[in-house]
Formats: sequence, structure tokens, C-alpha cells
Amino acid sequence: MEARMFAETDRTQLRALFSRAGEGAPTASLWGHEESEAAIYLHPYMDLEPSSLFVASVDGALVGYLAGCLDSAAFPSEGERIENAIRKYRLFFRRGPATFFARSLADLTVSKVRRRPTAGDFTDARWPSHLHINVAPEARGTGAADALMALWLDRLKAAGSPGCHLQTLAENTRAVRFFERAGFATHGPTPLVPGLRYEGRGVHQQTMVKNLH
Repeated sequence: MEARMFAETDRTQLRALFSRAGEGAPTASLWGHEESEAAIYLHPYMDLEPSSLFVASVDGALVGYLAGCLDSAAFPSEGERIENAIRKYRLFFRRGPATFFARSLADLTVSKVRRRPTAGDFTDARWPSHLHINVAPEARGTGAADALMALWLDRLKAAGSPGCHLQTLAENTRAVRFFERAGFATHGPTPLVPGLRYEGRGVHQQTMVKNLH
């Protein structure tokens, strides 16, 4: 298994990996339209910050990746990327996404009436960097995720970042345990993620942070 920085020649294979890397996880797919989801969670990292993108491979085949960002304030927010994808791919006119967004609106309405918070972007100067990591099912437990995280932490330290955050799901206990082993700690409340369901139930956003100095 090899872990290294992303190269432009990896683009096609990484896009194919995106299709299956999250298989089995609560966030494997948001609304069932893969191209728009890749436009939110993969393409911006390849296009805007490839030096913070790392891949793991076995015999030349990519099996995992970590998409990072040193300064989230200088990167399009998740909310902005979702809005752009909605417009570009006309998601309100597609059955799967339209159902997701209708459910999101219902969740937001109920949460507002009950005065409960809902998931959103995280901004805090103490932890300006962020990451997303995905490993294909066949590579889980092989050390691929640990190797990717090690490269990312080296990148953060070399760049002098004071801290890093990530957002996962409280229900994704495997991911939470992995990030805790990497030195991240849970931070803040766990608000509902509007629209998203896993095994028929709502899921909750878990923010995690790591200090680097």
C-alpha cells in the first residue's frame, strides 16, 4: 500500500473511486445524484487545492483519498458548493434530489418550531483547516486511512496551521473512533442533518477538532 500526494494523472481514477469509497457509510450518498455530489466534495479539492489532496493505492489502483484544505475561509464553503450544484445540475427537477430537499425543508421547519439547531458550516479561527477522508471497503483496516492522515498532519504542521476540524456523523461510530485515535476530539452539539436519513432514521452532525500547537 502506498500513500502519496494527488497527481493530475489520478483524476479519472479518483473520480471513479469517489463512486464507491463511502459505500456502507451513512453519507454514502446524499440524494442519489453522484455527479453533483462529486462537484461538492471532490472536484473543488482537485481544482483549487491539489497539494492538500492525498491518495492511497494498492498495486497502482486507488483505494482511498483524503481531501484537505489549509484555510477554510479561503475555500468555497460547503453551503456555497451545494448551492452551485443545485443550480448547475437543476437538482430540484430531479426526483431523488427533489425528495431530499423537500425532506430537508420539512426537517428545518420542525427544528425551527422546536427551537433545535440544525447542521451547518463550521467556522472557528482556532481550527481553520479541514478534511474529508474516504476509503474503499476492501481497504478498510489495512492502514490506508492512517497513512493518509499521517500525510495530512505532516502537511498541516509544515504549513503552520494552528488546528484542523472535520464534520462527520455521530451515528458513524467507526469514523468517530478513527478520528479520536488520530487525536481529534468531539466539539459542540450534534444537530440534525436536514434531509439525510440512514436506515430510516435522521442523523446528526458531529464536529471534531485537533489542535496542532
